[in-house]
Amino acid sequence: MTKRSKRFKEIEKLVDKEKSYTLNDAVEVLKKSPSAKFDESVEVALRLGVDPKKSDQQVRSTVFLPHGSGKTVRLVVLAKGEKIKEALNAGADHAGDQELIDKIKGGWTDFDAIIATPDMMREVGKLGKILGPRGLMPTPKAGSVTTDVKKAVEDLKKGKIEFKVDKNSVINNMVGKLSFSKENLIENIKSLINAISRAKPATAKGQYLCALFISSTMGAGIKIDINSLALS
Repeated sequence: MTKRSKRFKEIEKLVDKEKSYTLNDAVEVLKKSPSAKFDESVEVALRLGVDPKKSDQQVRSTVFLPHGSGKTVRLVVLAKGEKIKEALNAGADHAGDQELIDKIKGGWTDFDAIIATPDMMREVGKLGKILGPRGLMPTPKAGSVTTDVKKAVEDLKKGKIEFKVDKNSVINNMVGKLSFSKENLIENIKSLINAISRAKPATAKGQYLCALFISSTMGAGIKIDINSLALS
């Protein structure tokens, strides 16, 4: 049997696993819980009433977190010519064409997001086995295949995130850090949930937002009463 730490036992005393909390109360519990020795991330897990095996029930889009995610995004841009300079001037960590593609083919994945211009997609497509499983494949729907490299880079650096339903019908996303104020965390979480709600596929029937939990990196999951959320 795994031995629980003193810190986790204290957290368990604060979280009633049988209860569904309002978002306000849940964030308060997170903020009150004994913290780890680093600034923990706050994450949202939302189970949807969709069948991700069906192509017309995929849920994937982007949203701006009004207070950012708190994460430093390591960004790669695959482009040619002047677009490389444009990307670097906008704040990209790496930008280039074939040399970067060959580096990724060799196993380099020390980055969090990729933006590509449309003329690079033939070569980028060859990286599917590397980028796909990591959720890093550029796509027009997420705005990561674009000719407006400057805007795409700036958006990601300012707090634009992508969300995507997984094979278990769940969306998992980081929405901030425990050091954020309660108000800022709530605004970020509501922004994400509203965006997911608006992305409901037309073919999805029945209840769409099925179960919502928030947690910190080293904390317990706290169930949210979805009916208590004022969604716009």
